[in-house]
Amino acid sequence: MPFRMERNDITRVKADAIVNAANEQLRHGGGVCGAIFKAAGARRLQAACNKIGYCPTGQSVATPAFDLPARHIIHAVGPIWRGGDQGEEALLASCYRTSLELAIQLKCQSIAFPLISAGIYGYPRRQALEVARREILAFLENNEMDVTLVLFDASTTQAGNML
Repeated sequence: MPFRMERNDITRVKADAIVNAANEQLRHGGGVCGAIFKAAGARRLQAACNKIGYCPTGQSVATPAFDLPARHIIHAVGPIWRGGDQGEEALLASCYRTSLELAIQLKCQSIAFPLISAGIYGYPRRQALEVARREILAFLENNEMDVTLVLFDASTTQAGNML
């Protein structure tokens, strides 16, 4: 099945699951996380996250998608960029892998990702794009799923197209 990159607002993407760039406490945050909480219905989504309580960096958990055009929100906790020598690449790769594995468990046929950690967590966008692309393509070698990497701004979309 296909892998594509598109410029869009992830809260408007129709997919079985969308991925939230979450924090470890699974709290309403800024950036893409804030937009997803707002579009899903912040109070209900926070209550669902509170039941889970915590998710370590590099891992993923799922909640219902509530008011979003999806069935599930997969909350993936990406690493904060600390210069690149603190295991950030392995943790970011794990976010994509665990999200895709969780999507299989949830019987999803489609999933949409934001560019995890490339916003307020400061991961360099081109490097984040390379990790996302590598992990998604490796997954699709052995699995069937429609995967979309949703990019929010023109400069990131242009960098993605160059890959």
